Order: sequence, then structure tokens, then C-alpha cells
Amino acid sequence: MISRLLTVQAMEKLYHSVCSLHYHLVLVTKYRRRCLNARMHDELRAQISHLLADYGCDLLEMNGEPDHVHLLIEATPKITLCRLVNTIKTATSRRLRRGFATHLSRYYWKPVFWSRSYCLVSCGGAPLSVIKQYINGQAGFD
Repeated sequence: MISRLLTVQAMEKLYHSVCSLHYHLVLVTKYRRRCLNARMHDELRAQISHLLADYGCDLLEMNGEPDHVHLLIEATPKITLCRLVNTIKTATSRRLRRGFATHLSRYYWKPVFWSRSYCLVSCGGAPLSVIKQYINGQAGFD
């Protein structure tokens, strides 16, 4: 069974186990304000890729719309998911508010960016190609 899985998708090999962990994360802007644009999306992608690399994870796909983003993440079992999501939200919020202060001042008067809530779904049932297609099918940014 494990050898069949290895041929279907790449597995991460640890000392005593092999795994393939993929998550679909959706982050929504505070009050669902439609404030994200293409430049912010590009900066966000770079920031999230760097943060995930620090945790030993990879960003496989990212897209969204002006009020939310979808991420497809390949993770390692050594991380705590809620801590990873909190780190992504905190760091990107701070950096985006600093880098796009003038643009975001039209939407927020307090130092906020992301909603407190998020959606994190494990991707075991659907093939990753279907999830990537769904994420790529998002409307995108202006």
C-alpha cells in the first residue's frame, strides 16, 4: 500500500515514517474589505513562501480575490498548524500594513488586516490537481 502511494505523490521521509500532508488555507480580510490588489498579492506570495520555508513547508499554489486568498500548502508533521497560521497572519498583516499604508488607510483606520477566523482543510480526498485548478479558478486581482 505505501509503495503504491509513493508512486502517486511524493512523500516526505522522516526517521520512522513517511507522510504527505497538504492543506488548503483560506484567509479573509477583516470585514471582508476588498482591499487586496495584484501588487499586494505578489508581495503576500513572497512573504508567505519565505515564512513557510522557515517552517519546512512549501507553498504549492496561491490565488484569491480582493477580499480573500487561497493557499495550498505542503506541510511537515513537525509543525503545529494553528501556530503556523497565526504566524502567517501576524507577519503578513504587519508587513502589508507597513508596505501599503496609504492604500490600506482607505479601508482600515485601526492596525488590522486579516479577520480572526480562517478555514484550514486537509487535502486527502481530492487529487491535488483538482484543488490547484479550483485555486487557479479564483477571479484574481484587478
